[in-house]
Amino acid sequence: MNIDLKLQETLTYLKSSDPEIVLEAIENIRESGNRSIMEGLLNLLHNTTYPEIKKSVLNIFSELKHKDSVPLLIEAITNDKYIEERKELVACCWQNGLNYNDYLSVFIDLVIGEPFLVAFEAFTVIENMYGNISEEVIDREIIKVIEALKDAGEEKGYLLNGLLTIIREIPEESEFSA
Repeated sequence: MNIDLKLQETLTYLKSSDPEIVLEAIENIRESGNRSIMEGLLNLLHNTTYPEIKKSVLNIFSELKHKDSVPLLIEAITNDKYIEERKELVACCWQNGLNYNDYLSVFIDLVIGEPFLVAFEAFTVIENMYGNISEEVIDREIIKVIEALKDAGEEKGYLLNGLLTIIREIPEESEFSA
């Protein structure tokens, strides 16, 4: 079976009304992961009512190791279609250990503008960031955080003050790099 037919078959199985077939398809994806299937997984996550399927999909996202997946995950996080899944998708970012430093602004915006639980997950992503981030970007984000502090409540203020401490200290390399 060629790759396109296998991919199409997997996408079809993800849409099955039988939870067992869906879970089997998710397991196949885990074993042979393909970034082009992420959209199908996101739609499944959004549309399913089965907690075990949601958990399986989120486990795949939390174990991603392909850097090409980063922009797709960011696109889902910033898409209001997935607002109900946003907290879990943001948590997957710090869990999978991929590099999100190009999206510092996105995560700072989440800390500033989202409810506390999403903001806390975004804060954790920033806390685990590594890589070279330009001084211009850092300065711009610090100004944004300082502005947000003016209107922040106690919980958000705690996170925002924490950001001011960690933004300038983002290491150039992950402490887990091989």
